[in-house]
This record gives sequence, structure tokens and C-alpha cells, in this order.
Amino acid sequence: MNDTATPTSTLAPVRFDPSVETEREDEAQTQIELVATLREMAQTMAEHTGHAMRAVHAKSHGLLHAELVVPEGLPPAYAQGLFARPGRHRAAMRLSTPPAEVLDDRISLPRGMALKVFDVEGERVEGSEGHTTQDFLFVDGPVFVAPDARGFLRSLKLLAATTDRAPTGKLLLSGVLQSIEKLIEVAGGSSAKLVALGAHPLTHPLGATFFTQVPIRFGDHIAKLQLAPVSEALVALEKAELHLDGKPDGTREAVMDFLRTHGGEWELRAQLCVDLERMPVEDASVEWPQELSPYVTVARVLAPPQAGWSEELSREMDDGIAFSPWQALAAHRPLGGVMRARKAAYAASSEFRGERNGCPLHR
Repeated sequence: MNDTATPTSTLAPVRFDPSVETEREDEAQTQIELVATLREMAQTMAEHTGHAMRAVHAKSHGLLHAELVVPEGLPPAYAQGLFARPGRHRAAMRLSTPPAEVLDDRISLPRGMALKVFDVEGERVEGSEGHTTQDFLFVDGPVFVAPDARGFLRSLKLLAATTDRAPTGKLLLSGVLQSIEKLIEVAGGSSAKLVALGAHPLTHPLGATFFTQVPIRFGDHIAKLQLAPVSEALVALEKAELHLDGKPDGTREAVMDFLRTHGGEWELRAQLCVDLERMPVEDASVEWPQELSPYVTVARVLAPPQAGWSEELSREMDDGIAFSPWQALAAHRPLGGVMRARKAAYAASSEFRGERNGCPLHR
């Protein structure tokens, strides 16, 4: 483990208590609208393609078999939940982009990484009883596109309004937005909203660092997680440009080319909440300051050289597996309004896919 395994914060981590969450009065209605919006997106694409895909993150770019290794000797504050005991667990990883449709990769959007850890024992969150997996969902940016569930719904409605429409216009818009985002970055900034709409740099996704963006319970504490590449070949891909002209699936091809030879190694890191005002639970648009609490390594994720994507893997993971932050141990209960909204929304999306495709989903 590298030096990220040594905590540098002098502040005590906040103790988890249910009172850290504050539900809004309109949450029930927001969740109803979220479920309806996601179902509309999935229904639109199922009617167009004859196959039910995810209502979000439909296109996969990488599908990996991996192993999660929890080391010995974690500091007590980090030896929590899944990470309380050293051990090795079988895992699956899915690299994807957010829309409900399978778009040309030149429409450059944020990348998501879902990690499912198998054979996990312990008390479960409600609705996940009887399962033995722990899911963590990541995006390659530190903050969520909206502060709360209502903002999440507005973003989804924008996606729903354009689902399966005007692919050429989306491609042109993405090019314009990428140019604007480059100017913002030159000035030292970045726009999460522009990136979400198509301004993401055309870079190799395996060189990216991924973030849960929203908090989870971390045993006795509260945390956000980070998945960072650490093997030399992966680190060399950071900000490496992809050349996608004439390659609508060029991102997937680049991932496959790399993984056939190299495989990969990542560190899974936890950032503990030490100040509820500066590191809020309910506002997902706030980046938690690392000067207050750094990310600390709690596990390694190891993937040997492999195909990286295939039709067979797609049937196994795209069609056969559901990823949700609510497939979880009680010790890693999702927290905050965005996470609460995801519970019903993700369950409804998985149910629709399973029913439409006649294929039960593994959790």
C-alpha cells in the first residue's frame, strides 16, 4: 500500500447517526417521478431496439472480472464493514456512460464504473436481505451534477427528452461543448454540468480516477469512496487522448486493446467525514475538502489480462447483473437524498429489464 494508507487528518471522524440525514417533504413525489422518468427512457429504447437496456448507463465500454483484496493492518477508523477483516473477494467491474441509448463515442460523456463485490457476509440494508454482494457506483468526477434528488430528477428529464432523438445534433453539440470546457479548464476551472451534457474530454477511461460522489455509511463513520488506478500502465493513461474518428465504439476498442495485454490494478480509498458543515451529507454537489480528510486506501482491486468486453460478457454483465448502491451491507448504507432516490429508481429499472428480456438479474 502506498502512503495514502496513512491518515494525515488531525480531526476526529464524525460518528454515524441517523440524524445526519434530513429528508425533504417532497421526496416521495420526487421518487415517483424519477421511477416514471427512468421507465419512460427504458421503454423508449426497448421499443426502438427490441431489447431492454439500463435506463441509465446503457452502453458498456469495459466488462471485467476482478478481485478485491482487503489488507491487514488498516487503522481502526478504516477497518469498517467490508474492510473490517483482511480477505479476498471475487468482483466484477462495469465501465459505462450515462445515457439510456448506445451513442457514438465521439459524444463524449462522463464515465461510470460499477464495482460488485461477491461473497460478502453481514447484516444487510432493507431490501437487500438474502443477497451476499456489495455494490459501489463511481463516476470520473468528484461531485454529483445536482445537489439533491430534485436536481437529479431535472437532469434525468433532460436526458429523457432527448433519448433516441437527433444523434447527429448530439454529436455536433458535444464538439461545441468540449471546446467551451477546454477554455474553462485553461482558466483553471471546470463545469460539471457541461461535462454531463457532452463536454467530457475524449480521454482513455482506464486512466481516470473514479468517485462515489455521494456518501455512504462507513461502519461507525461516514465516507465517500475513490477508485484510483495505480498500476504503472494504467497511470500512464491519465489524460491520454483517444482518437475516435470513424470509430463509434472506439472507447470500447481502446479498453479491450489495453486489457488484453495489461490487466489493471486500482486502489479503493475512503474519505471520512470530519465536519458535517464543510462535508455535507445532503448536498451532493459539494466536494469534500481533502485537506480536511484525505482519501486513505482500504483495499486493492486486481484485474488480470482479459478480453475486457465481448458479446458473451455483455450477456453476463449487461443483461444478467444489476448494480445498485442499495445492494449493500448495513455498514455501508447509502446516505443522502440522491442515494435515497436511487433506491426505488434503480429497483424499478432492474425489474423492467428482467421482465422485458425474460432474464432474471443477479444481484
